[in-house]
Amino acid sequence: MTPHLTRRHLLGIAALQAASALGFTRIGLSAAAAVEPPATDYAPAVVVGSGYGAAVAALRLGEAGIDTLVLEMGRLWNTPGPDGKVFCSTGAPDQRAMWFRTRTEAPLATFLWLDVVNKDISPYPGVLDRVRYADMSVFVGRGVGGGSLVNGGMAVTPPRAYFCEVLPQVDADQMYGTWFPRARQMLGVNTVDPSWFESTEWYRFSRISRKHAHNAGLRTVFVPSVYDFGYMQREAAGQAVRSALGGEVIYGNNHGKRSVDKTYLAAALGTGKVTIRTMSRVAAVRRNADGTYVLTVHETDVTGRVVRIVEVGCRRLFLGAGSLGTTEILLRARERGTLPDLSPEVGRGWGHNGNVMAARANHMWDTVGANQATMPAMGIDDWSNPTCPVFAEIAPLPMGFEHWISLYLAITKNPERGTFSYDAATDSARLNWSRSQNQPSVTAAKSLFDRVNRANVTIYRYDLFGGNRIFADDFTYHPLGGCVLGRATDNYGRATGYPGLYVTDGALVPGSLGVNPFVTITALAERNMARILAEDAW
Repeated sequence: MTPHLTRRHLLGIAALQAASALGFTRIGLSAAAAVEPPATDYAPAVVVGSGYGAAVAALRLGEAGIDTLVLEMGRLWNTPGPDGKVFCSTGAPDQRAMWFRTRTEAPLATFLWLDVVNKDISPYPGVLDRVRYADMSVFVGRGVGGGSLVNGGMAVTPPRAYFCEVLPQVDADQMYGTWFPRARQMLGVNTVDPSWFESTEWYRFSRISRKHAHNAGLRTVFVPSVYDFGYMQREAAGQAVRSALGGEVIYGNNHGKRSVDKTYLAAALGTGKVTIRTMSRVAAVRRNADGTYVLTVHETDVTGRVVRIVEVGCRRLFLGAGSLGTTEILLRARERGTLPDLSPEVGRGWGHNGNVMAARANHMWDTVGANQATMPAMGIDDWSNPTCPVFAEIAPLPMGFEHWISLYLAITKNPERGTFSYDAATDSARLNWSRSQNQPSVTAAKSLFDRVNRANVTIYRYDLFGGNRIFADDFTYHPLGGCVLGRATDNYGRATGYPGLYVTDGALVPGSLGVNPFVTITALAERNMARILAEDAW
């Protein structure tokens, strides 16, 4: 379904465009009139981060008439580069691709064992970051819109039974009757036209994987998306500028994708009550005797240099910096003694949503196509498997030539959980996770793809992930947990021990959802914000 563009959306989009054109780091309705808002040292409400949960909080606070400041450590992605595009493509990355790196760090390491996938780049506050820990790395988005800028757009609602297993304290009737539908409508979720899908060259790769899955007795399903499939059809017809059909995905999409800067955040700015400050990283938080919170904020330039350190006060603080960011902020505050009464559950319950990537080598007659849409539209659904449940995205590999590779991102049911601990030497959170904890995920993925290979007499690819590995289990796109709902917070995201402090992102979800998590994160934030605004004193 298409989101209705209200007057608020249009005003917010105008503010984003004006701020971008003028190089502002503070974005509000006044930016649309080419006047940069003054620095704000106090706001009734502060939201940290601008991804899915944070964007929901910003909009609902603004609608409630509460002056709200959003702090985002990345930049606003709305200014064309030298090539006339805001984002670079996956196949031709430049400095816009990665967060202060000298080389890109894509999920695939090699092709035919050759180092041709990643490229040398100049350090810059690019849109994608790969946060590396000892045995796991996590892909996150950097910029206004957070992870919505860099994901594959798969807007999947989890199976109800598994949602109830993961979050039994949450009323499923309300989630599936009210909050999931609201989230899907606001995000602009839509589905591909089946007849177009069956005929277009751009999804041949999906149809081949579907055939192979069906040969193995497996079920496939169409998956909803926040990419506008109507726009994609116009791309294919030569009537629109190519984005998903132009190799754009992990480093951002220039057209067609409904990231939250175009939906929730635009509407939030349109209330006239919300301001966004970019290139602003929260380094510390403390609570005053009067109950207000004070954040130490490092403002940086495009070289990564801290140009100013400011303190921002607020009465209500909403943390939406993602599983990693929110957990680190709270863990640092607890361990350094600025918020000493935070729950001992902060830092626990982390998981990677069972992510495993794998690839298969197809027969010469099973061509996947030189042209591939970057937005997945189909998955293998074997979640009902009693021993090895798996939901596997049929992923594109858009290289511009025929390569006979079927690529997948498997989501598995892994009961293992990691913890974060505070490292005083680096003033950062360290993830305690061992490769052995990935084994349930690898076992499940192997069970599924072994079946596919046996049924089709095919083999795995060994040349893509480095070290002749057939499974890439050392990274995740779906970090979850660290401040789990009902453990580190109450049942609505209120941080234990600190009135006016809230968690509103994927840190609330205990490690696993069985599907791509952003629709659930959005719906959960909608549910929690409705209760918070109704019950808490303002």
